[in-house]
Amino acid sequence: MAVTNNVLRMLDSKKIKYEAFELPPEKLGALETAELLHLPAEIVYKTIVVTRGTKKPLLCVIPGPHEVDLKRVADFCGEKKVHLPTQKEAEILTGLLAGGISPLALINKGFTVVIDASAQQYPAIHISGGQRGLNIKLPVQDLAKLTGARFAFIASAAAQNSEQG
Repeated sequence: MAVTNNVLRMLDSKKIKYEAFELPPEKLGALETAELLHLPAEIVYKTIVVTRGTKKPLLCVIPGPHEVDLKRVADFCGEKKVHLPTQKEAEILTGLLAGGISPLALINKGFTVVIDASAQQYPAIHISGGQRGLNIKLPVQDLAKLTGARFAFIASAAAQNSEQG
């Protein structure tokens, strides 16, 4: 694979087993990624930025076919209310383009990472590699350990939506 970036270099340096998949460079959602890679959509996770008052935003990692449940996220983090920023706001908050937002690219940037607890039923999941056109499959527990993530049920079945991803 020709694509390499800081995320892949970091995974290599920590000797984390992963598989990287090159995709077209345009913004692809988790469902489109699953289709292109011929994968069940349930194992392709997307990262959704969620804001909460004046505190640093959360990175919510949820299955592709689902949407982030803001009430569950608020309950989890002890906030009265949390918000879904626009795609542009999410890009400004993370410094990454939508379609490339990844908790792996934002390690040590102060974001709290919450992975939907459904991920624990899989040995590995697919997430963005920190840039458009790069998808990474890695063990769920390695993702949680690297990012300091906690697990919680924060997703619900989706209606048609267009989250930042």
